[in-house]
Amino acid sequence: MASVVKETNFQLPGQTAFYRGKVRDVYFLDDTLVMVVTDRVSAFDVILPKAIPYKGQVLNKIAEKFLDLTSDIVPNWKQAVPDPNVMVGLKCEPLPVEMIVRGYITGSAWRAYAGGRREISGVELPNGLRANQKFDKPIITPTTKAETGHDEEISREEIIKQGLVSEEVYEQIEQITYRLYERGVEYAEKRGLILVDTKYEFGLYNGQVYLIDEVHTPDSSRYWYKEDYERRFEQGVNPRQLSKEFVRQWLIKNDFIGQSDRKLPGLPDSFVEEVSQRYLELYEILIGEKFVPVEDGDAEERIYRNILKYLENKN
Repeated sequence: MASVVKETNFQLPGQTAFYRGKVRDVYFLDDTLVMVVTDRVSAFDVILPKAIPYKGQVLNKIAEKFLDLTSDIVPNWKQAVPDPNVMVGLKCEPLPVEMIVRGYITGSAWRAYAGGRREISGVELPNGLRANQKFDKPIITPTTKAETGHDEEISREEIIKQGLVSEEVYEQIEQITYRLYERGVEYAEKRGLILVDTKYEFGLYNGQVYLIDEVHTPDSSRYWYKEDYERRFEQGVNPRQLSKEFVRQWLIKNDFIGQSDRKLPGLPDSFVEEVSQRYLELYEILIGEKFVPVEDGDAEERIYRNILKYLENKN
């Protein structure tokens, strides 16, 4: 197995704070963020015990690609990528909601629907939908942005009523969300994929809306193969997919969906390797080039060295 980047513990020049998320280690430097994308993997808001080789490099490269491809729609936080596992960008004021846009009913939305619910985040759903069915038009189902634990569904009306986001800003990010998703769908289709659903996070920088965090990665998005979606849907068979949903489904089969009273199942090395290959496959299909991992000794040492070099040159 290849070496993995499970976590970093740097002390960078000018560092003012540090935050460890489910996947990212974030270093705060005045008006700059240094984000290290590790190989950790989470599902159902739980970090799994084993890291996935090359996952961080895949996520970072895909995010870089789509931040560049969507910068005409909305400005974004990215300033530089000094290392395959690192992105440096503007420190924006994060908006406390995540904008989830869905083109199909699947995953958690389908599980809720199959359980009898007909409303998600204030969006009414019609009767008679089938698993993995395409909506007549995409829907936005926002959630709160939890520091720890589970994000919670919340409606557009509640977001504005609670003052989480002003009505003016919400209308902006709603329209931007639809445009970003449309761009992602068009790009994926050219690669023989369906961008099923995804999430976007936004922040404010000097009062202007900015796109932050990752974009159209397999951790924030769900992809299916386009070529046989219709046939499999008509047959009632789940689509072939390339996304983290593969990990969620494995956990569900092993009787775990994030319950606090259930022990997290151990991950066999063979499964970890399979997940890694899924990430690499998605990268190569989506980006259209062979994935060439950067492996040059101690990964953490390389990351630290490249960050320092960038900061020195910047200053």
